[in-house]
Amino acid sequence: MQKWTGRAYPLGATYDGSGTNFALFSEAADRVELCLVDRGRRERRVALTEVDGFIWHAYLPGVGPGQRYGYRVHGPYEPWRGQRCNPAKLLLDPYAKAIDGQADGHESLFGYPFGDPQGLNTADSLRHTMLSVVTDPSFDWGDDRPPGHSYHESVIYEAHVRGLTMLHPQLPAELRGSYAGLAHPAVVDHLTGLGVTTLELMPVHQFVQDGHLLDRGLRNYWGYNTIGFFAPHNAYASSRGRGSQVTEFKSMVKALHAAGIEVILDVVYNHTAEGNHLGPTLSMRGIDNASYYRLVDDDPAHYFDTTGTGNSLLMRSPHVLQLIMDSLRYWVTEMHVDGFRFDLAATLARQFHEVDRLSAFFDLVQQDPVVSRVKLIAEPWDVGEGGYQVGNFPPLWSEWNGRYRDTVRDFWRGENSTLPDLASRLTGSSDLYQDDSRRPRAGVNFVTCHDGFTLRDLVSYNDKHNEANGEDNRDGESHNRSWNCGTEGDTDDPDVLDLRARQQRNLLTTLLISQGVPMISQGDEFGRTQHGNNNAYCQDGEVSWTHWDLDAGQRELLDFTRRLIALRRDHPVFRRRRFLRGDTAGPGLGDAMWLTPAGRTMEQADWHRADAHAVALFLRGDAISEPGPRGGRIVDDSFMVLLNSHHEPVEFTLPGRAYADAWQVAVDTATGAETADETEVKAGGTLVVPPRATLILISPRRQAGLVRRALTAAGLPRRPR
Repeated sequence: MQKWTGRAYPLGATYDGSGTNFALFSEAADRVELCLVDRGRRERRVALTEVDGFIWHAYLPGVGPGQRYGYRVHGPYEPWRGQRCNPAKLLLDPYAKAIDGQADGHESLFGYPFGDPQGLNTADSLRHTMLSVVTDPSFDWGDDRPPGHSYHESVIYEAHVRGLTMLHPQLPAELRGSYAGLAHPAVVDHLTGLGVTTLELMPVHQFVQDGHLLDRGLRNYWGYNTIGFFAPHNAYASSRGRGSQVTEFKSMVKALHAAGIEVILDVVYNHTAEGNHLGPTLSMRGIDNASYYRLVDDDPAHYFDTTGTGNSLLMRSPHVLQLIMDSLRYWVTEMHVDGFRFDLAATLARQFHEVDRLSAFFDLVQQDPVVSRVKLIAEPWDVGEGGYQVGNFPPLWSEWNGRYRDTVRDFWRGENSTLPDLASRLTGSSDLYQDDSRRPRAGVNFVTCHDGFTLRDLVSYNDKHNEANGEDNRDGESHNRSWNCGTEGDTDDPDVLDLRARQQRNLLTTLLISQGVPMISQGDEFGRTQHGNNNAYCQDGEVSWTHWDLDAGQRELLDFTRRLIALRRDHPVFRRRRFLRGDTAGPGLGDAMWLTPAGRTMEQADWHRADAHAVALFLRGDAISEPGPRGGRIVDDSFMVLLNSHHEPVEFTLPGRAYADAWQVAVDTATGAETADETEVKAGGTLVVPPRATLILISPRRQAGLVRRALTAAGLPRRPR
């Protein structure tokens, strides 16, 4: 075999049509061998003798797509000094674009013999590990273009490739659970019919199955156990050719883009599947442990862990930062994804001990001409000290708003003293995000996500029921802010079922009329259940998969959700780009007004009544301050939102004609039925809102002229100055 010197950049295996350049970083190595592996798992070793800036490299003519390979790194095995090189372990390329196979948990994968953590394990891992694969970068993207939905126009749908498609009756069996299944017209039609603009996929980077789960007959379903930051997870490919997962993923993105749907990836750059000091040696641990991982300062044999998974990547290492930035750019430029949601993003800000919003990682993202232009969403916490950082990320970023989730749940389960916080959450959480550089788009609002109860379970269970996970129900969150509506779990009591259906409609309605970016969790649009399991990370089966055989109640909820999303889409008053200004701009009506059930403006005493569970929000359609996309004025209908989380009905008195001459019911969560009632409720009239229900009233623009004339006659401004 010919071996040319090759180049130190780009890192990874780069095929150019004639051969492949291989490049690997290791400052710790004394010697590096590239191992080419054939079908029988026999290897041919090629010594990498060219080294530039700790990059070991060579070019092999004639080596092309489909070739499996790995590395053996010779160097110090001195855990007490932070290094764990062991040439007996065949290692994955951190830059591998595709990965073949799955690690099987065999003892040979570990740097030490079982039972002797201080010893050295010289057993060869070749036949038990995963292999990197050379890929062909060519793909016919045709006229593919990013949909480019603005944040304020986006509706995010969090989904799992396998879970969303495994039980879909219209998918051929061979496509279920795959990227191709997600691109099938039946799935795409569901998403477009729902009104989704942005699909946020749970981890699709290559991940590893946990040995302790396999021992219990379970699997890592969620996928937060990454080992390949460039490689699409191979088990989600319907085709089985080496590297075919790359082409299939690209085809999925192309199909979703053609339907106007963006693709965002949930990415896990905070840790890897190699775990703590007792974990397997699969890749970076054996390449250069001290350069890739954050070690305990005075005990480098152990890992500094802010993720709860055993290790954290070393965010002050230039090679780690390069790895992450190269990965992000690759997924945007080569795979055409539209953004990222960063798991445990507070860890990415830890250059040293504390979370630093000005860390090197954020600086790199800010100046990057590719990554800075896509959607960037942080899970703004980790499990380390000071890790809860909601509201503290830089201006370019949006954040999962955990405060929104907690407040909305508390309000609708009837907790006292929730109105002040509720008002902030519905109007964009300006208390968290309003400064000179942030907007309502900074907050991604959600009531449920993959982690925790589904929407249906949130209103059906007081307690978690995670027995199937095999941890004696100790895992998962115990404080869920849930309420079972009177009966724990399944029931045929019609009153309980009616209340649960109403509560689901209340939560969805609140989410979709709130300022900020709404996110819906897979299946919540029609009431998916996990039967009380709030930590289904290991449930790759009926518990987690979406069931598409909907009963009458589920079909009604799906139709209701579609109408809510359409209401948000059609009315810019619910998706403002800038924060609402309230009534502070002058003596007249502001763009938003909070009213008591009696129809008067809320005062301090009203906000601080512990037993207050009902409030009205007026949104003025002709007072939108920000211009439209072409600079013109935006004028919408006006709305009155009546919220009642009390267990008794509440009578609301509508305010006078300065707000509107009359109102019509647009949404009624008490029934969920599509309203065709043209009956008008006059200004000053009364409406009874049933227990635990929401009414949304509309004053159409045909009345806007009357409102403006009335304001002018009264000497009041038509819109806030």
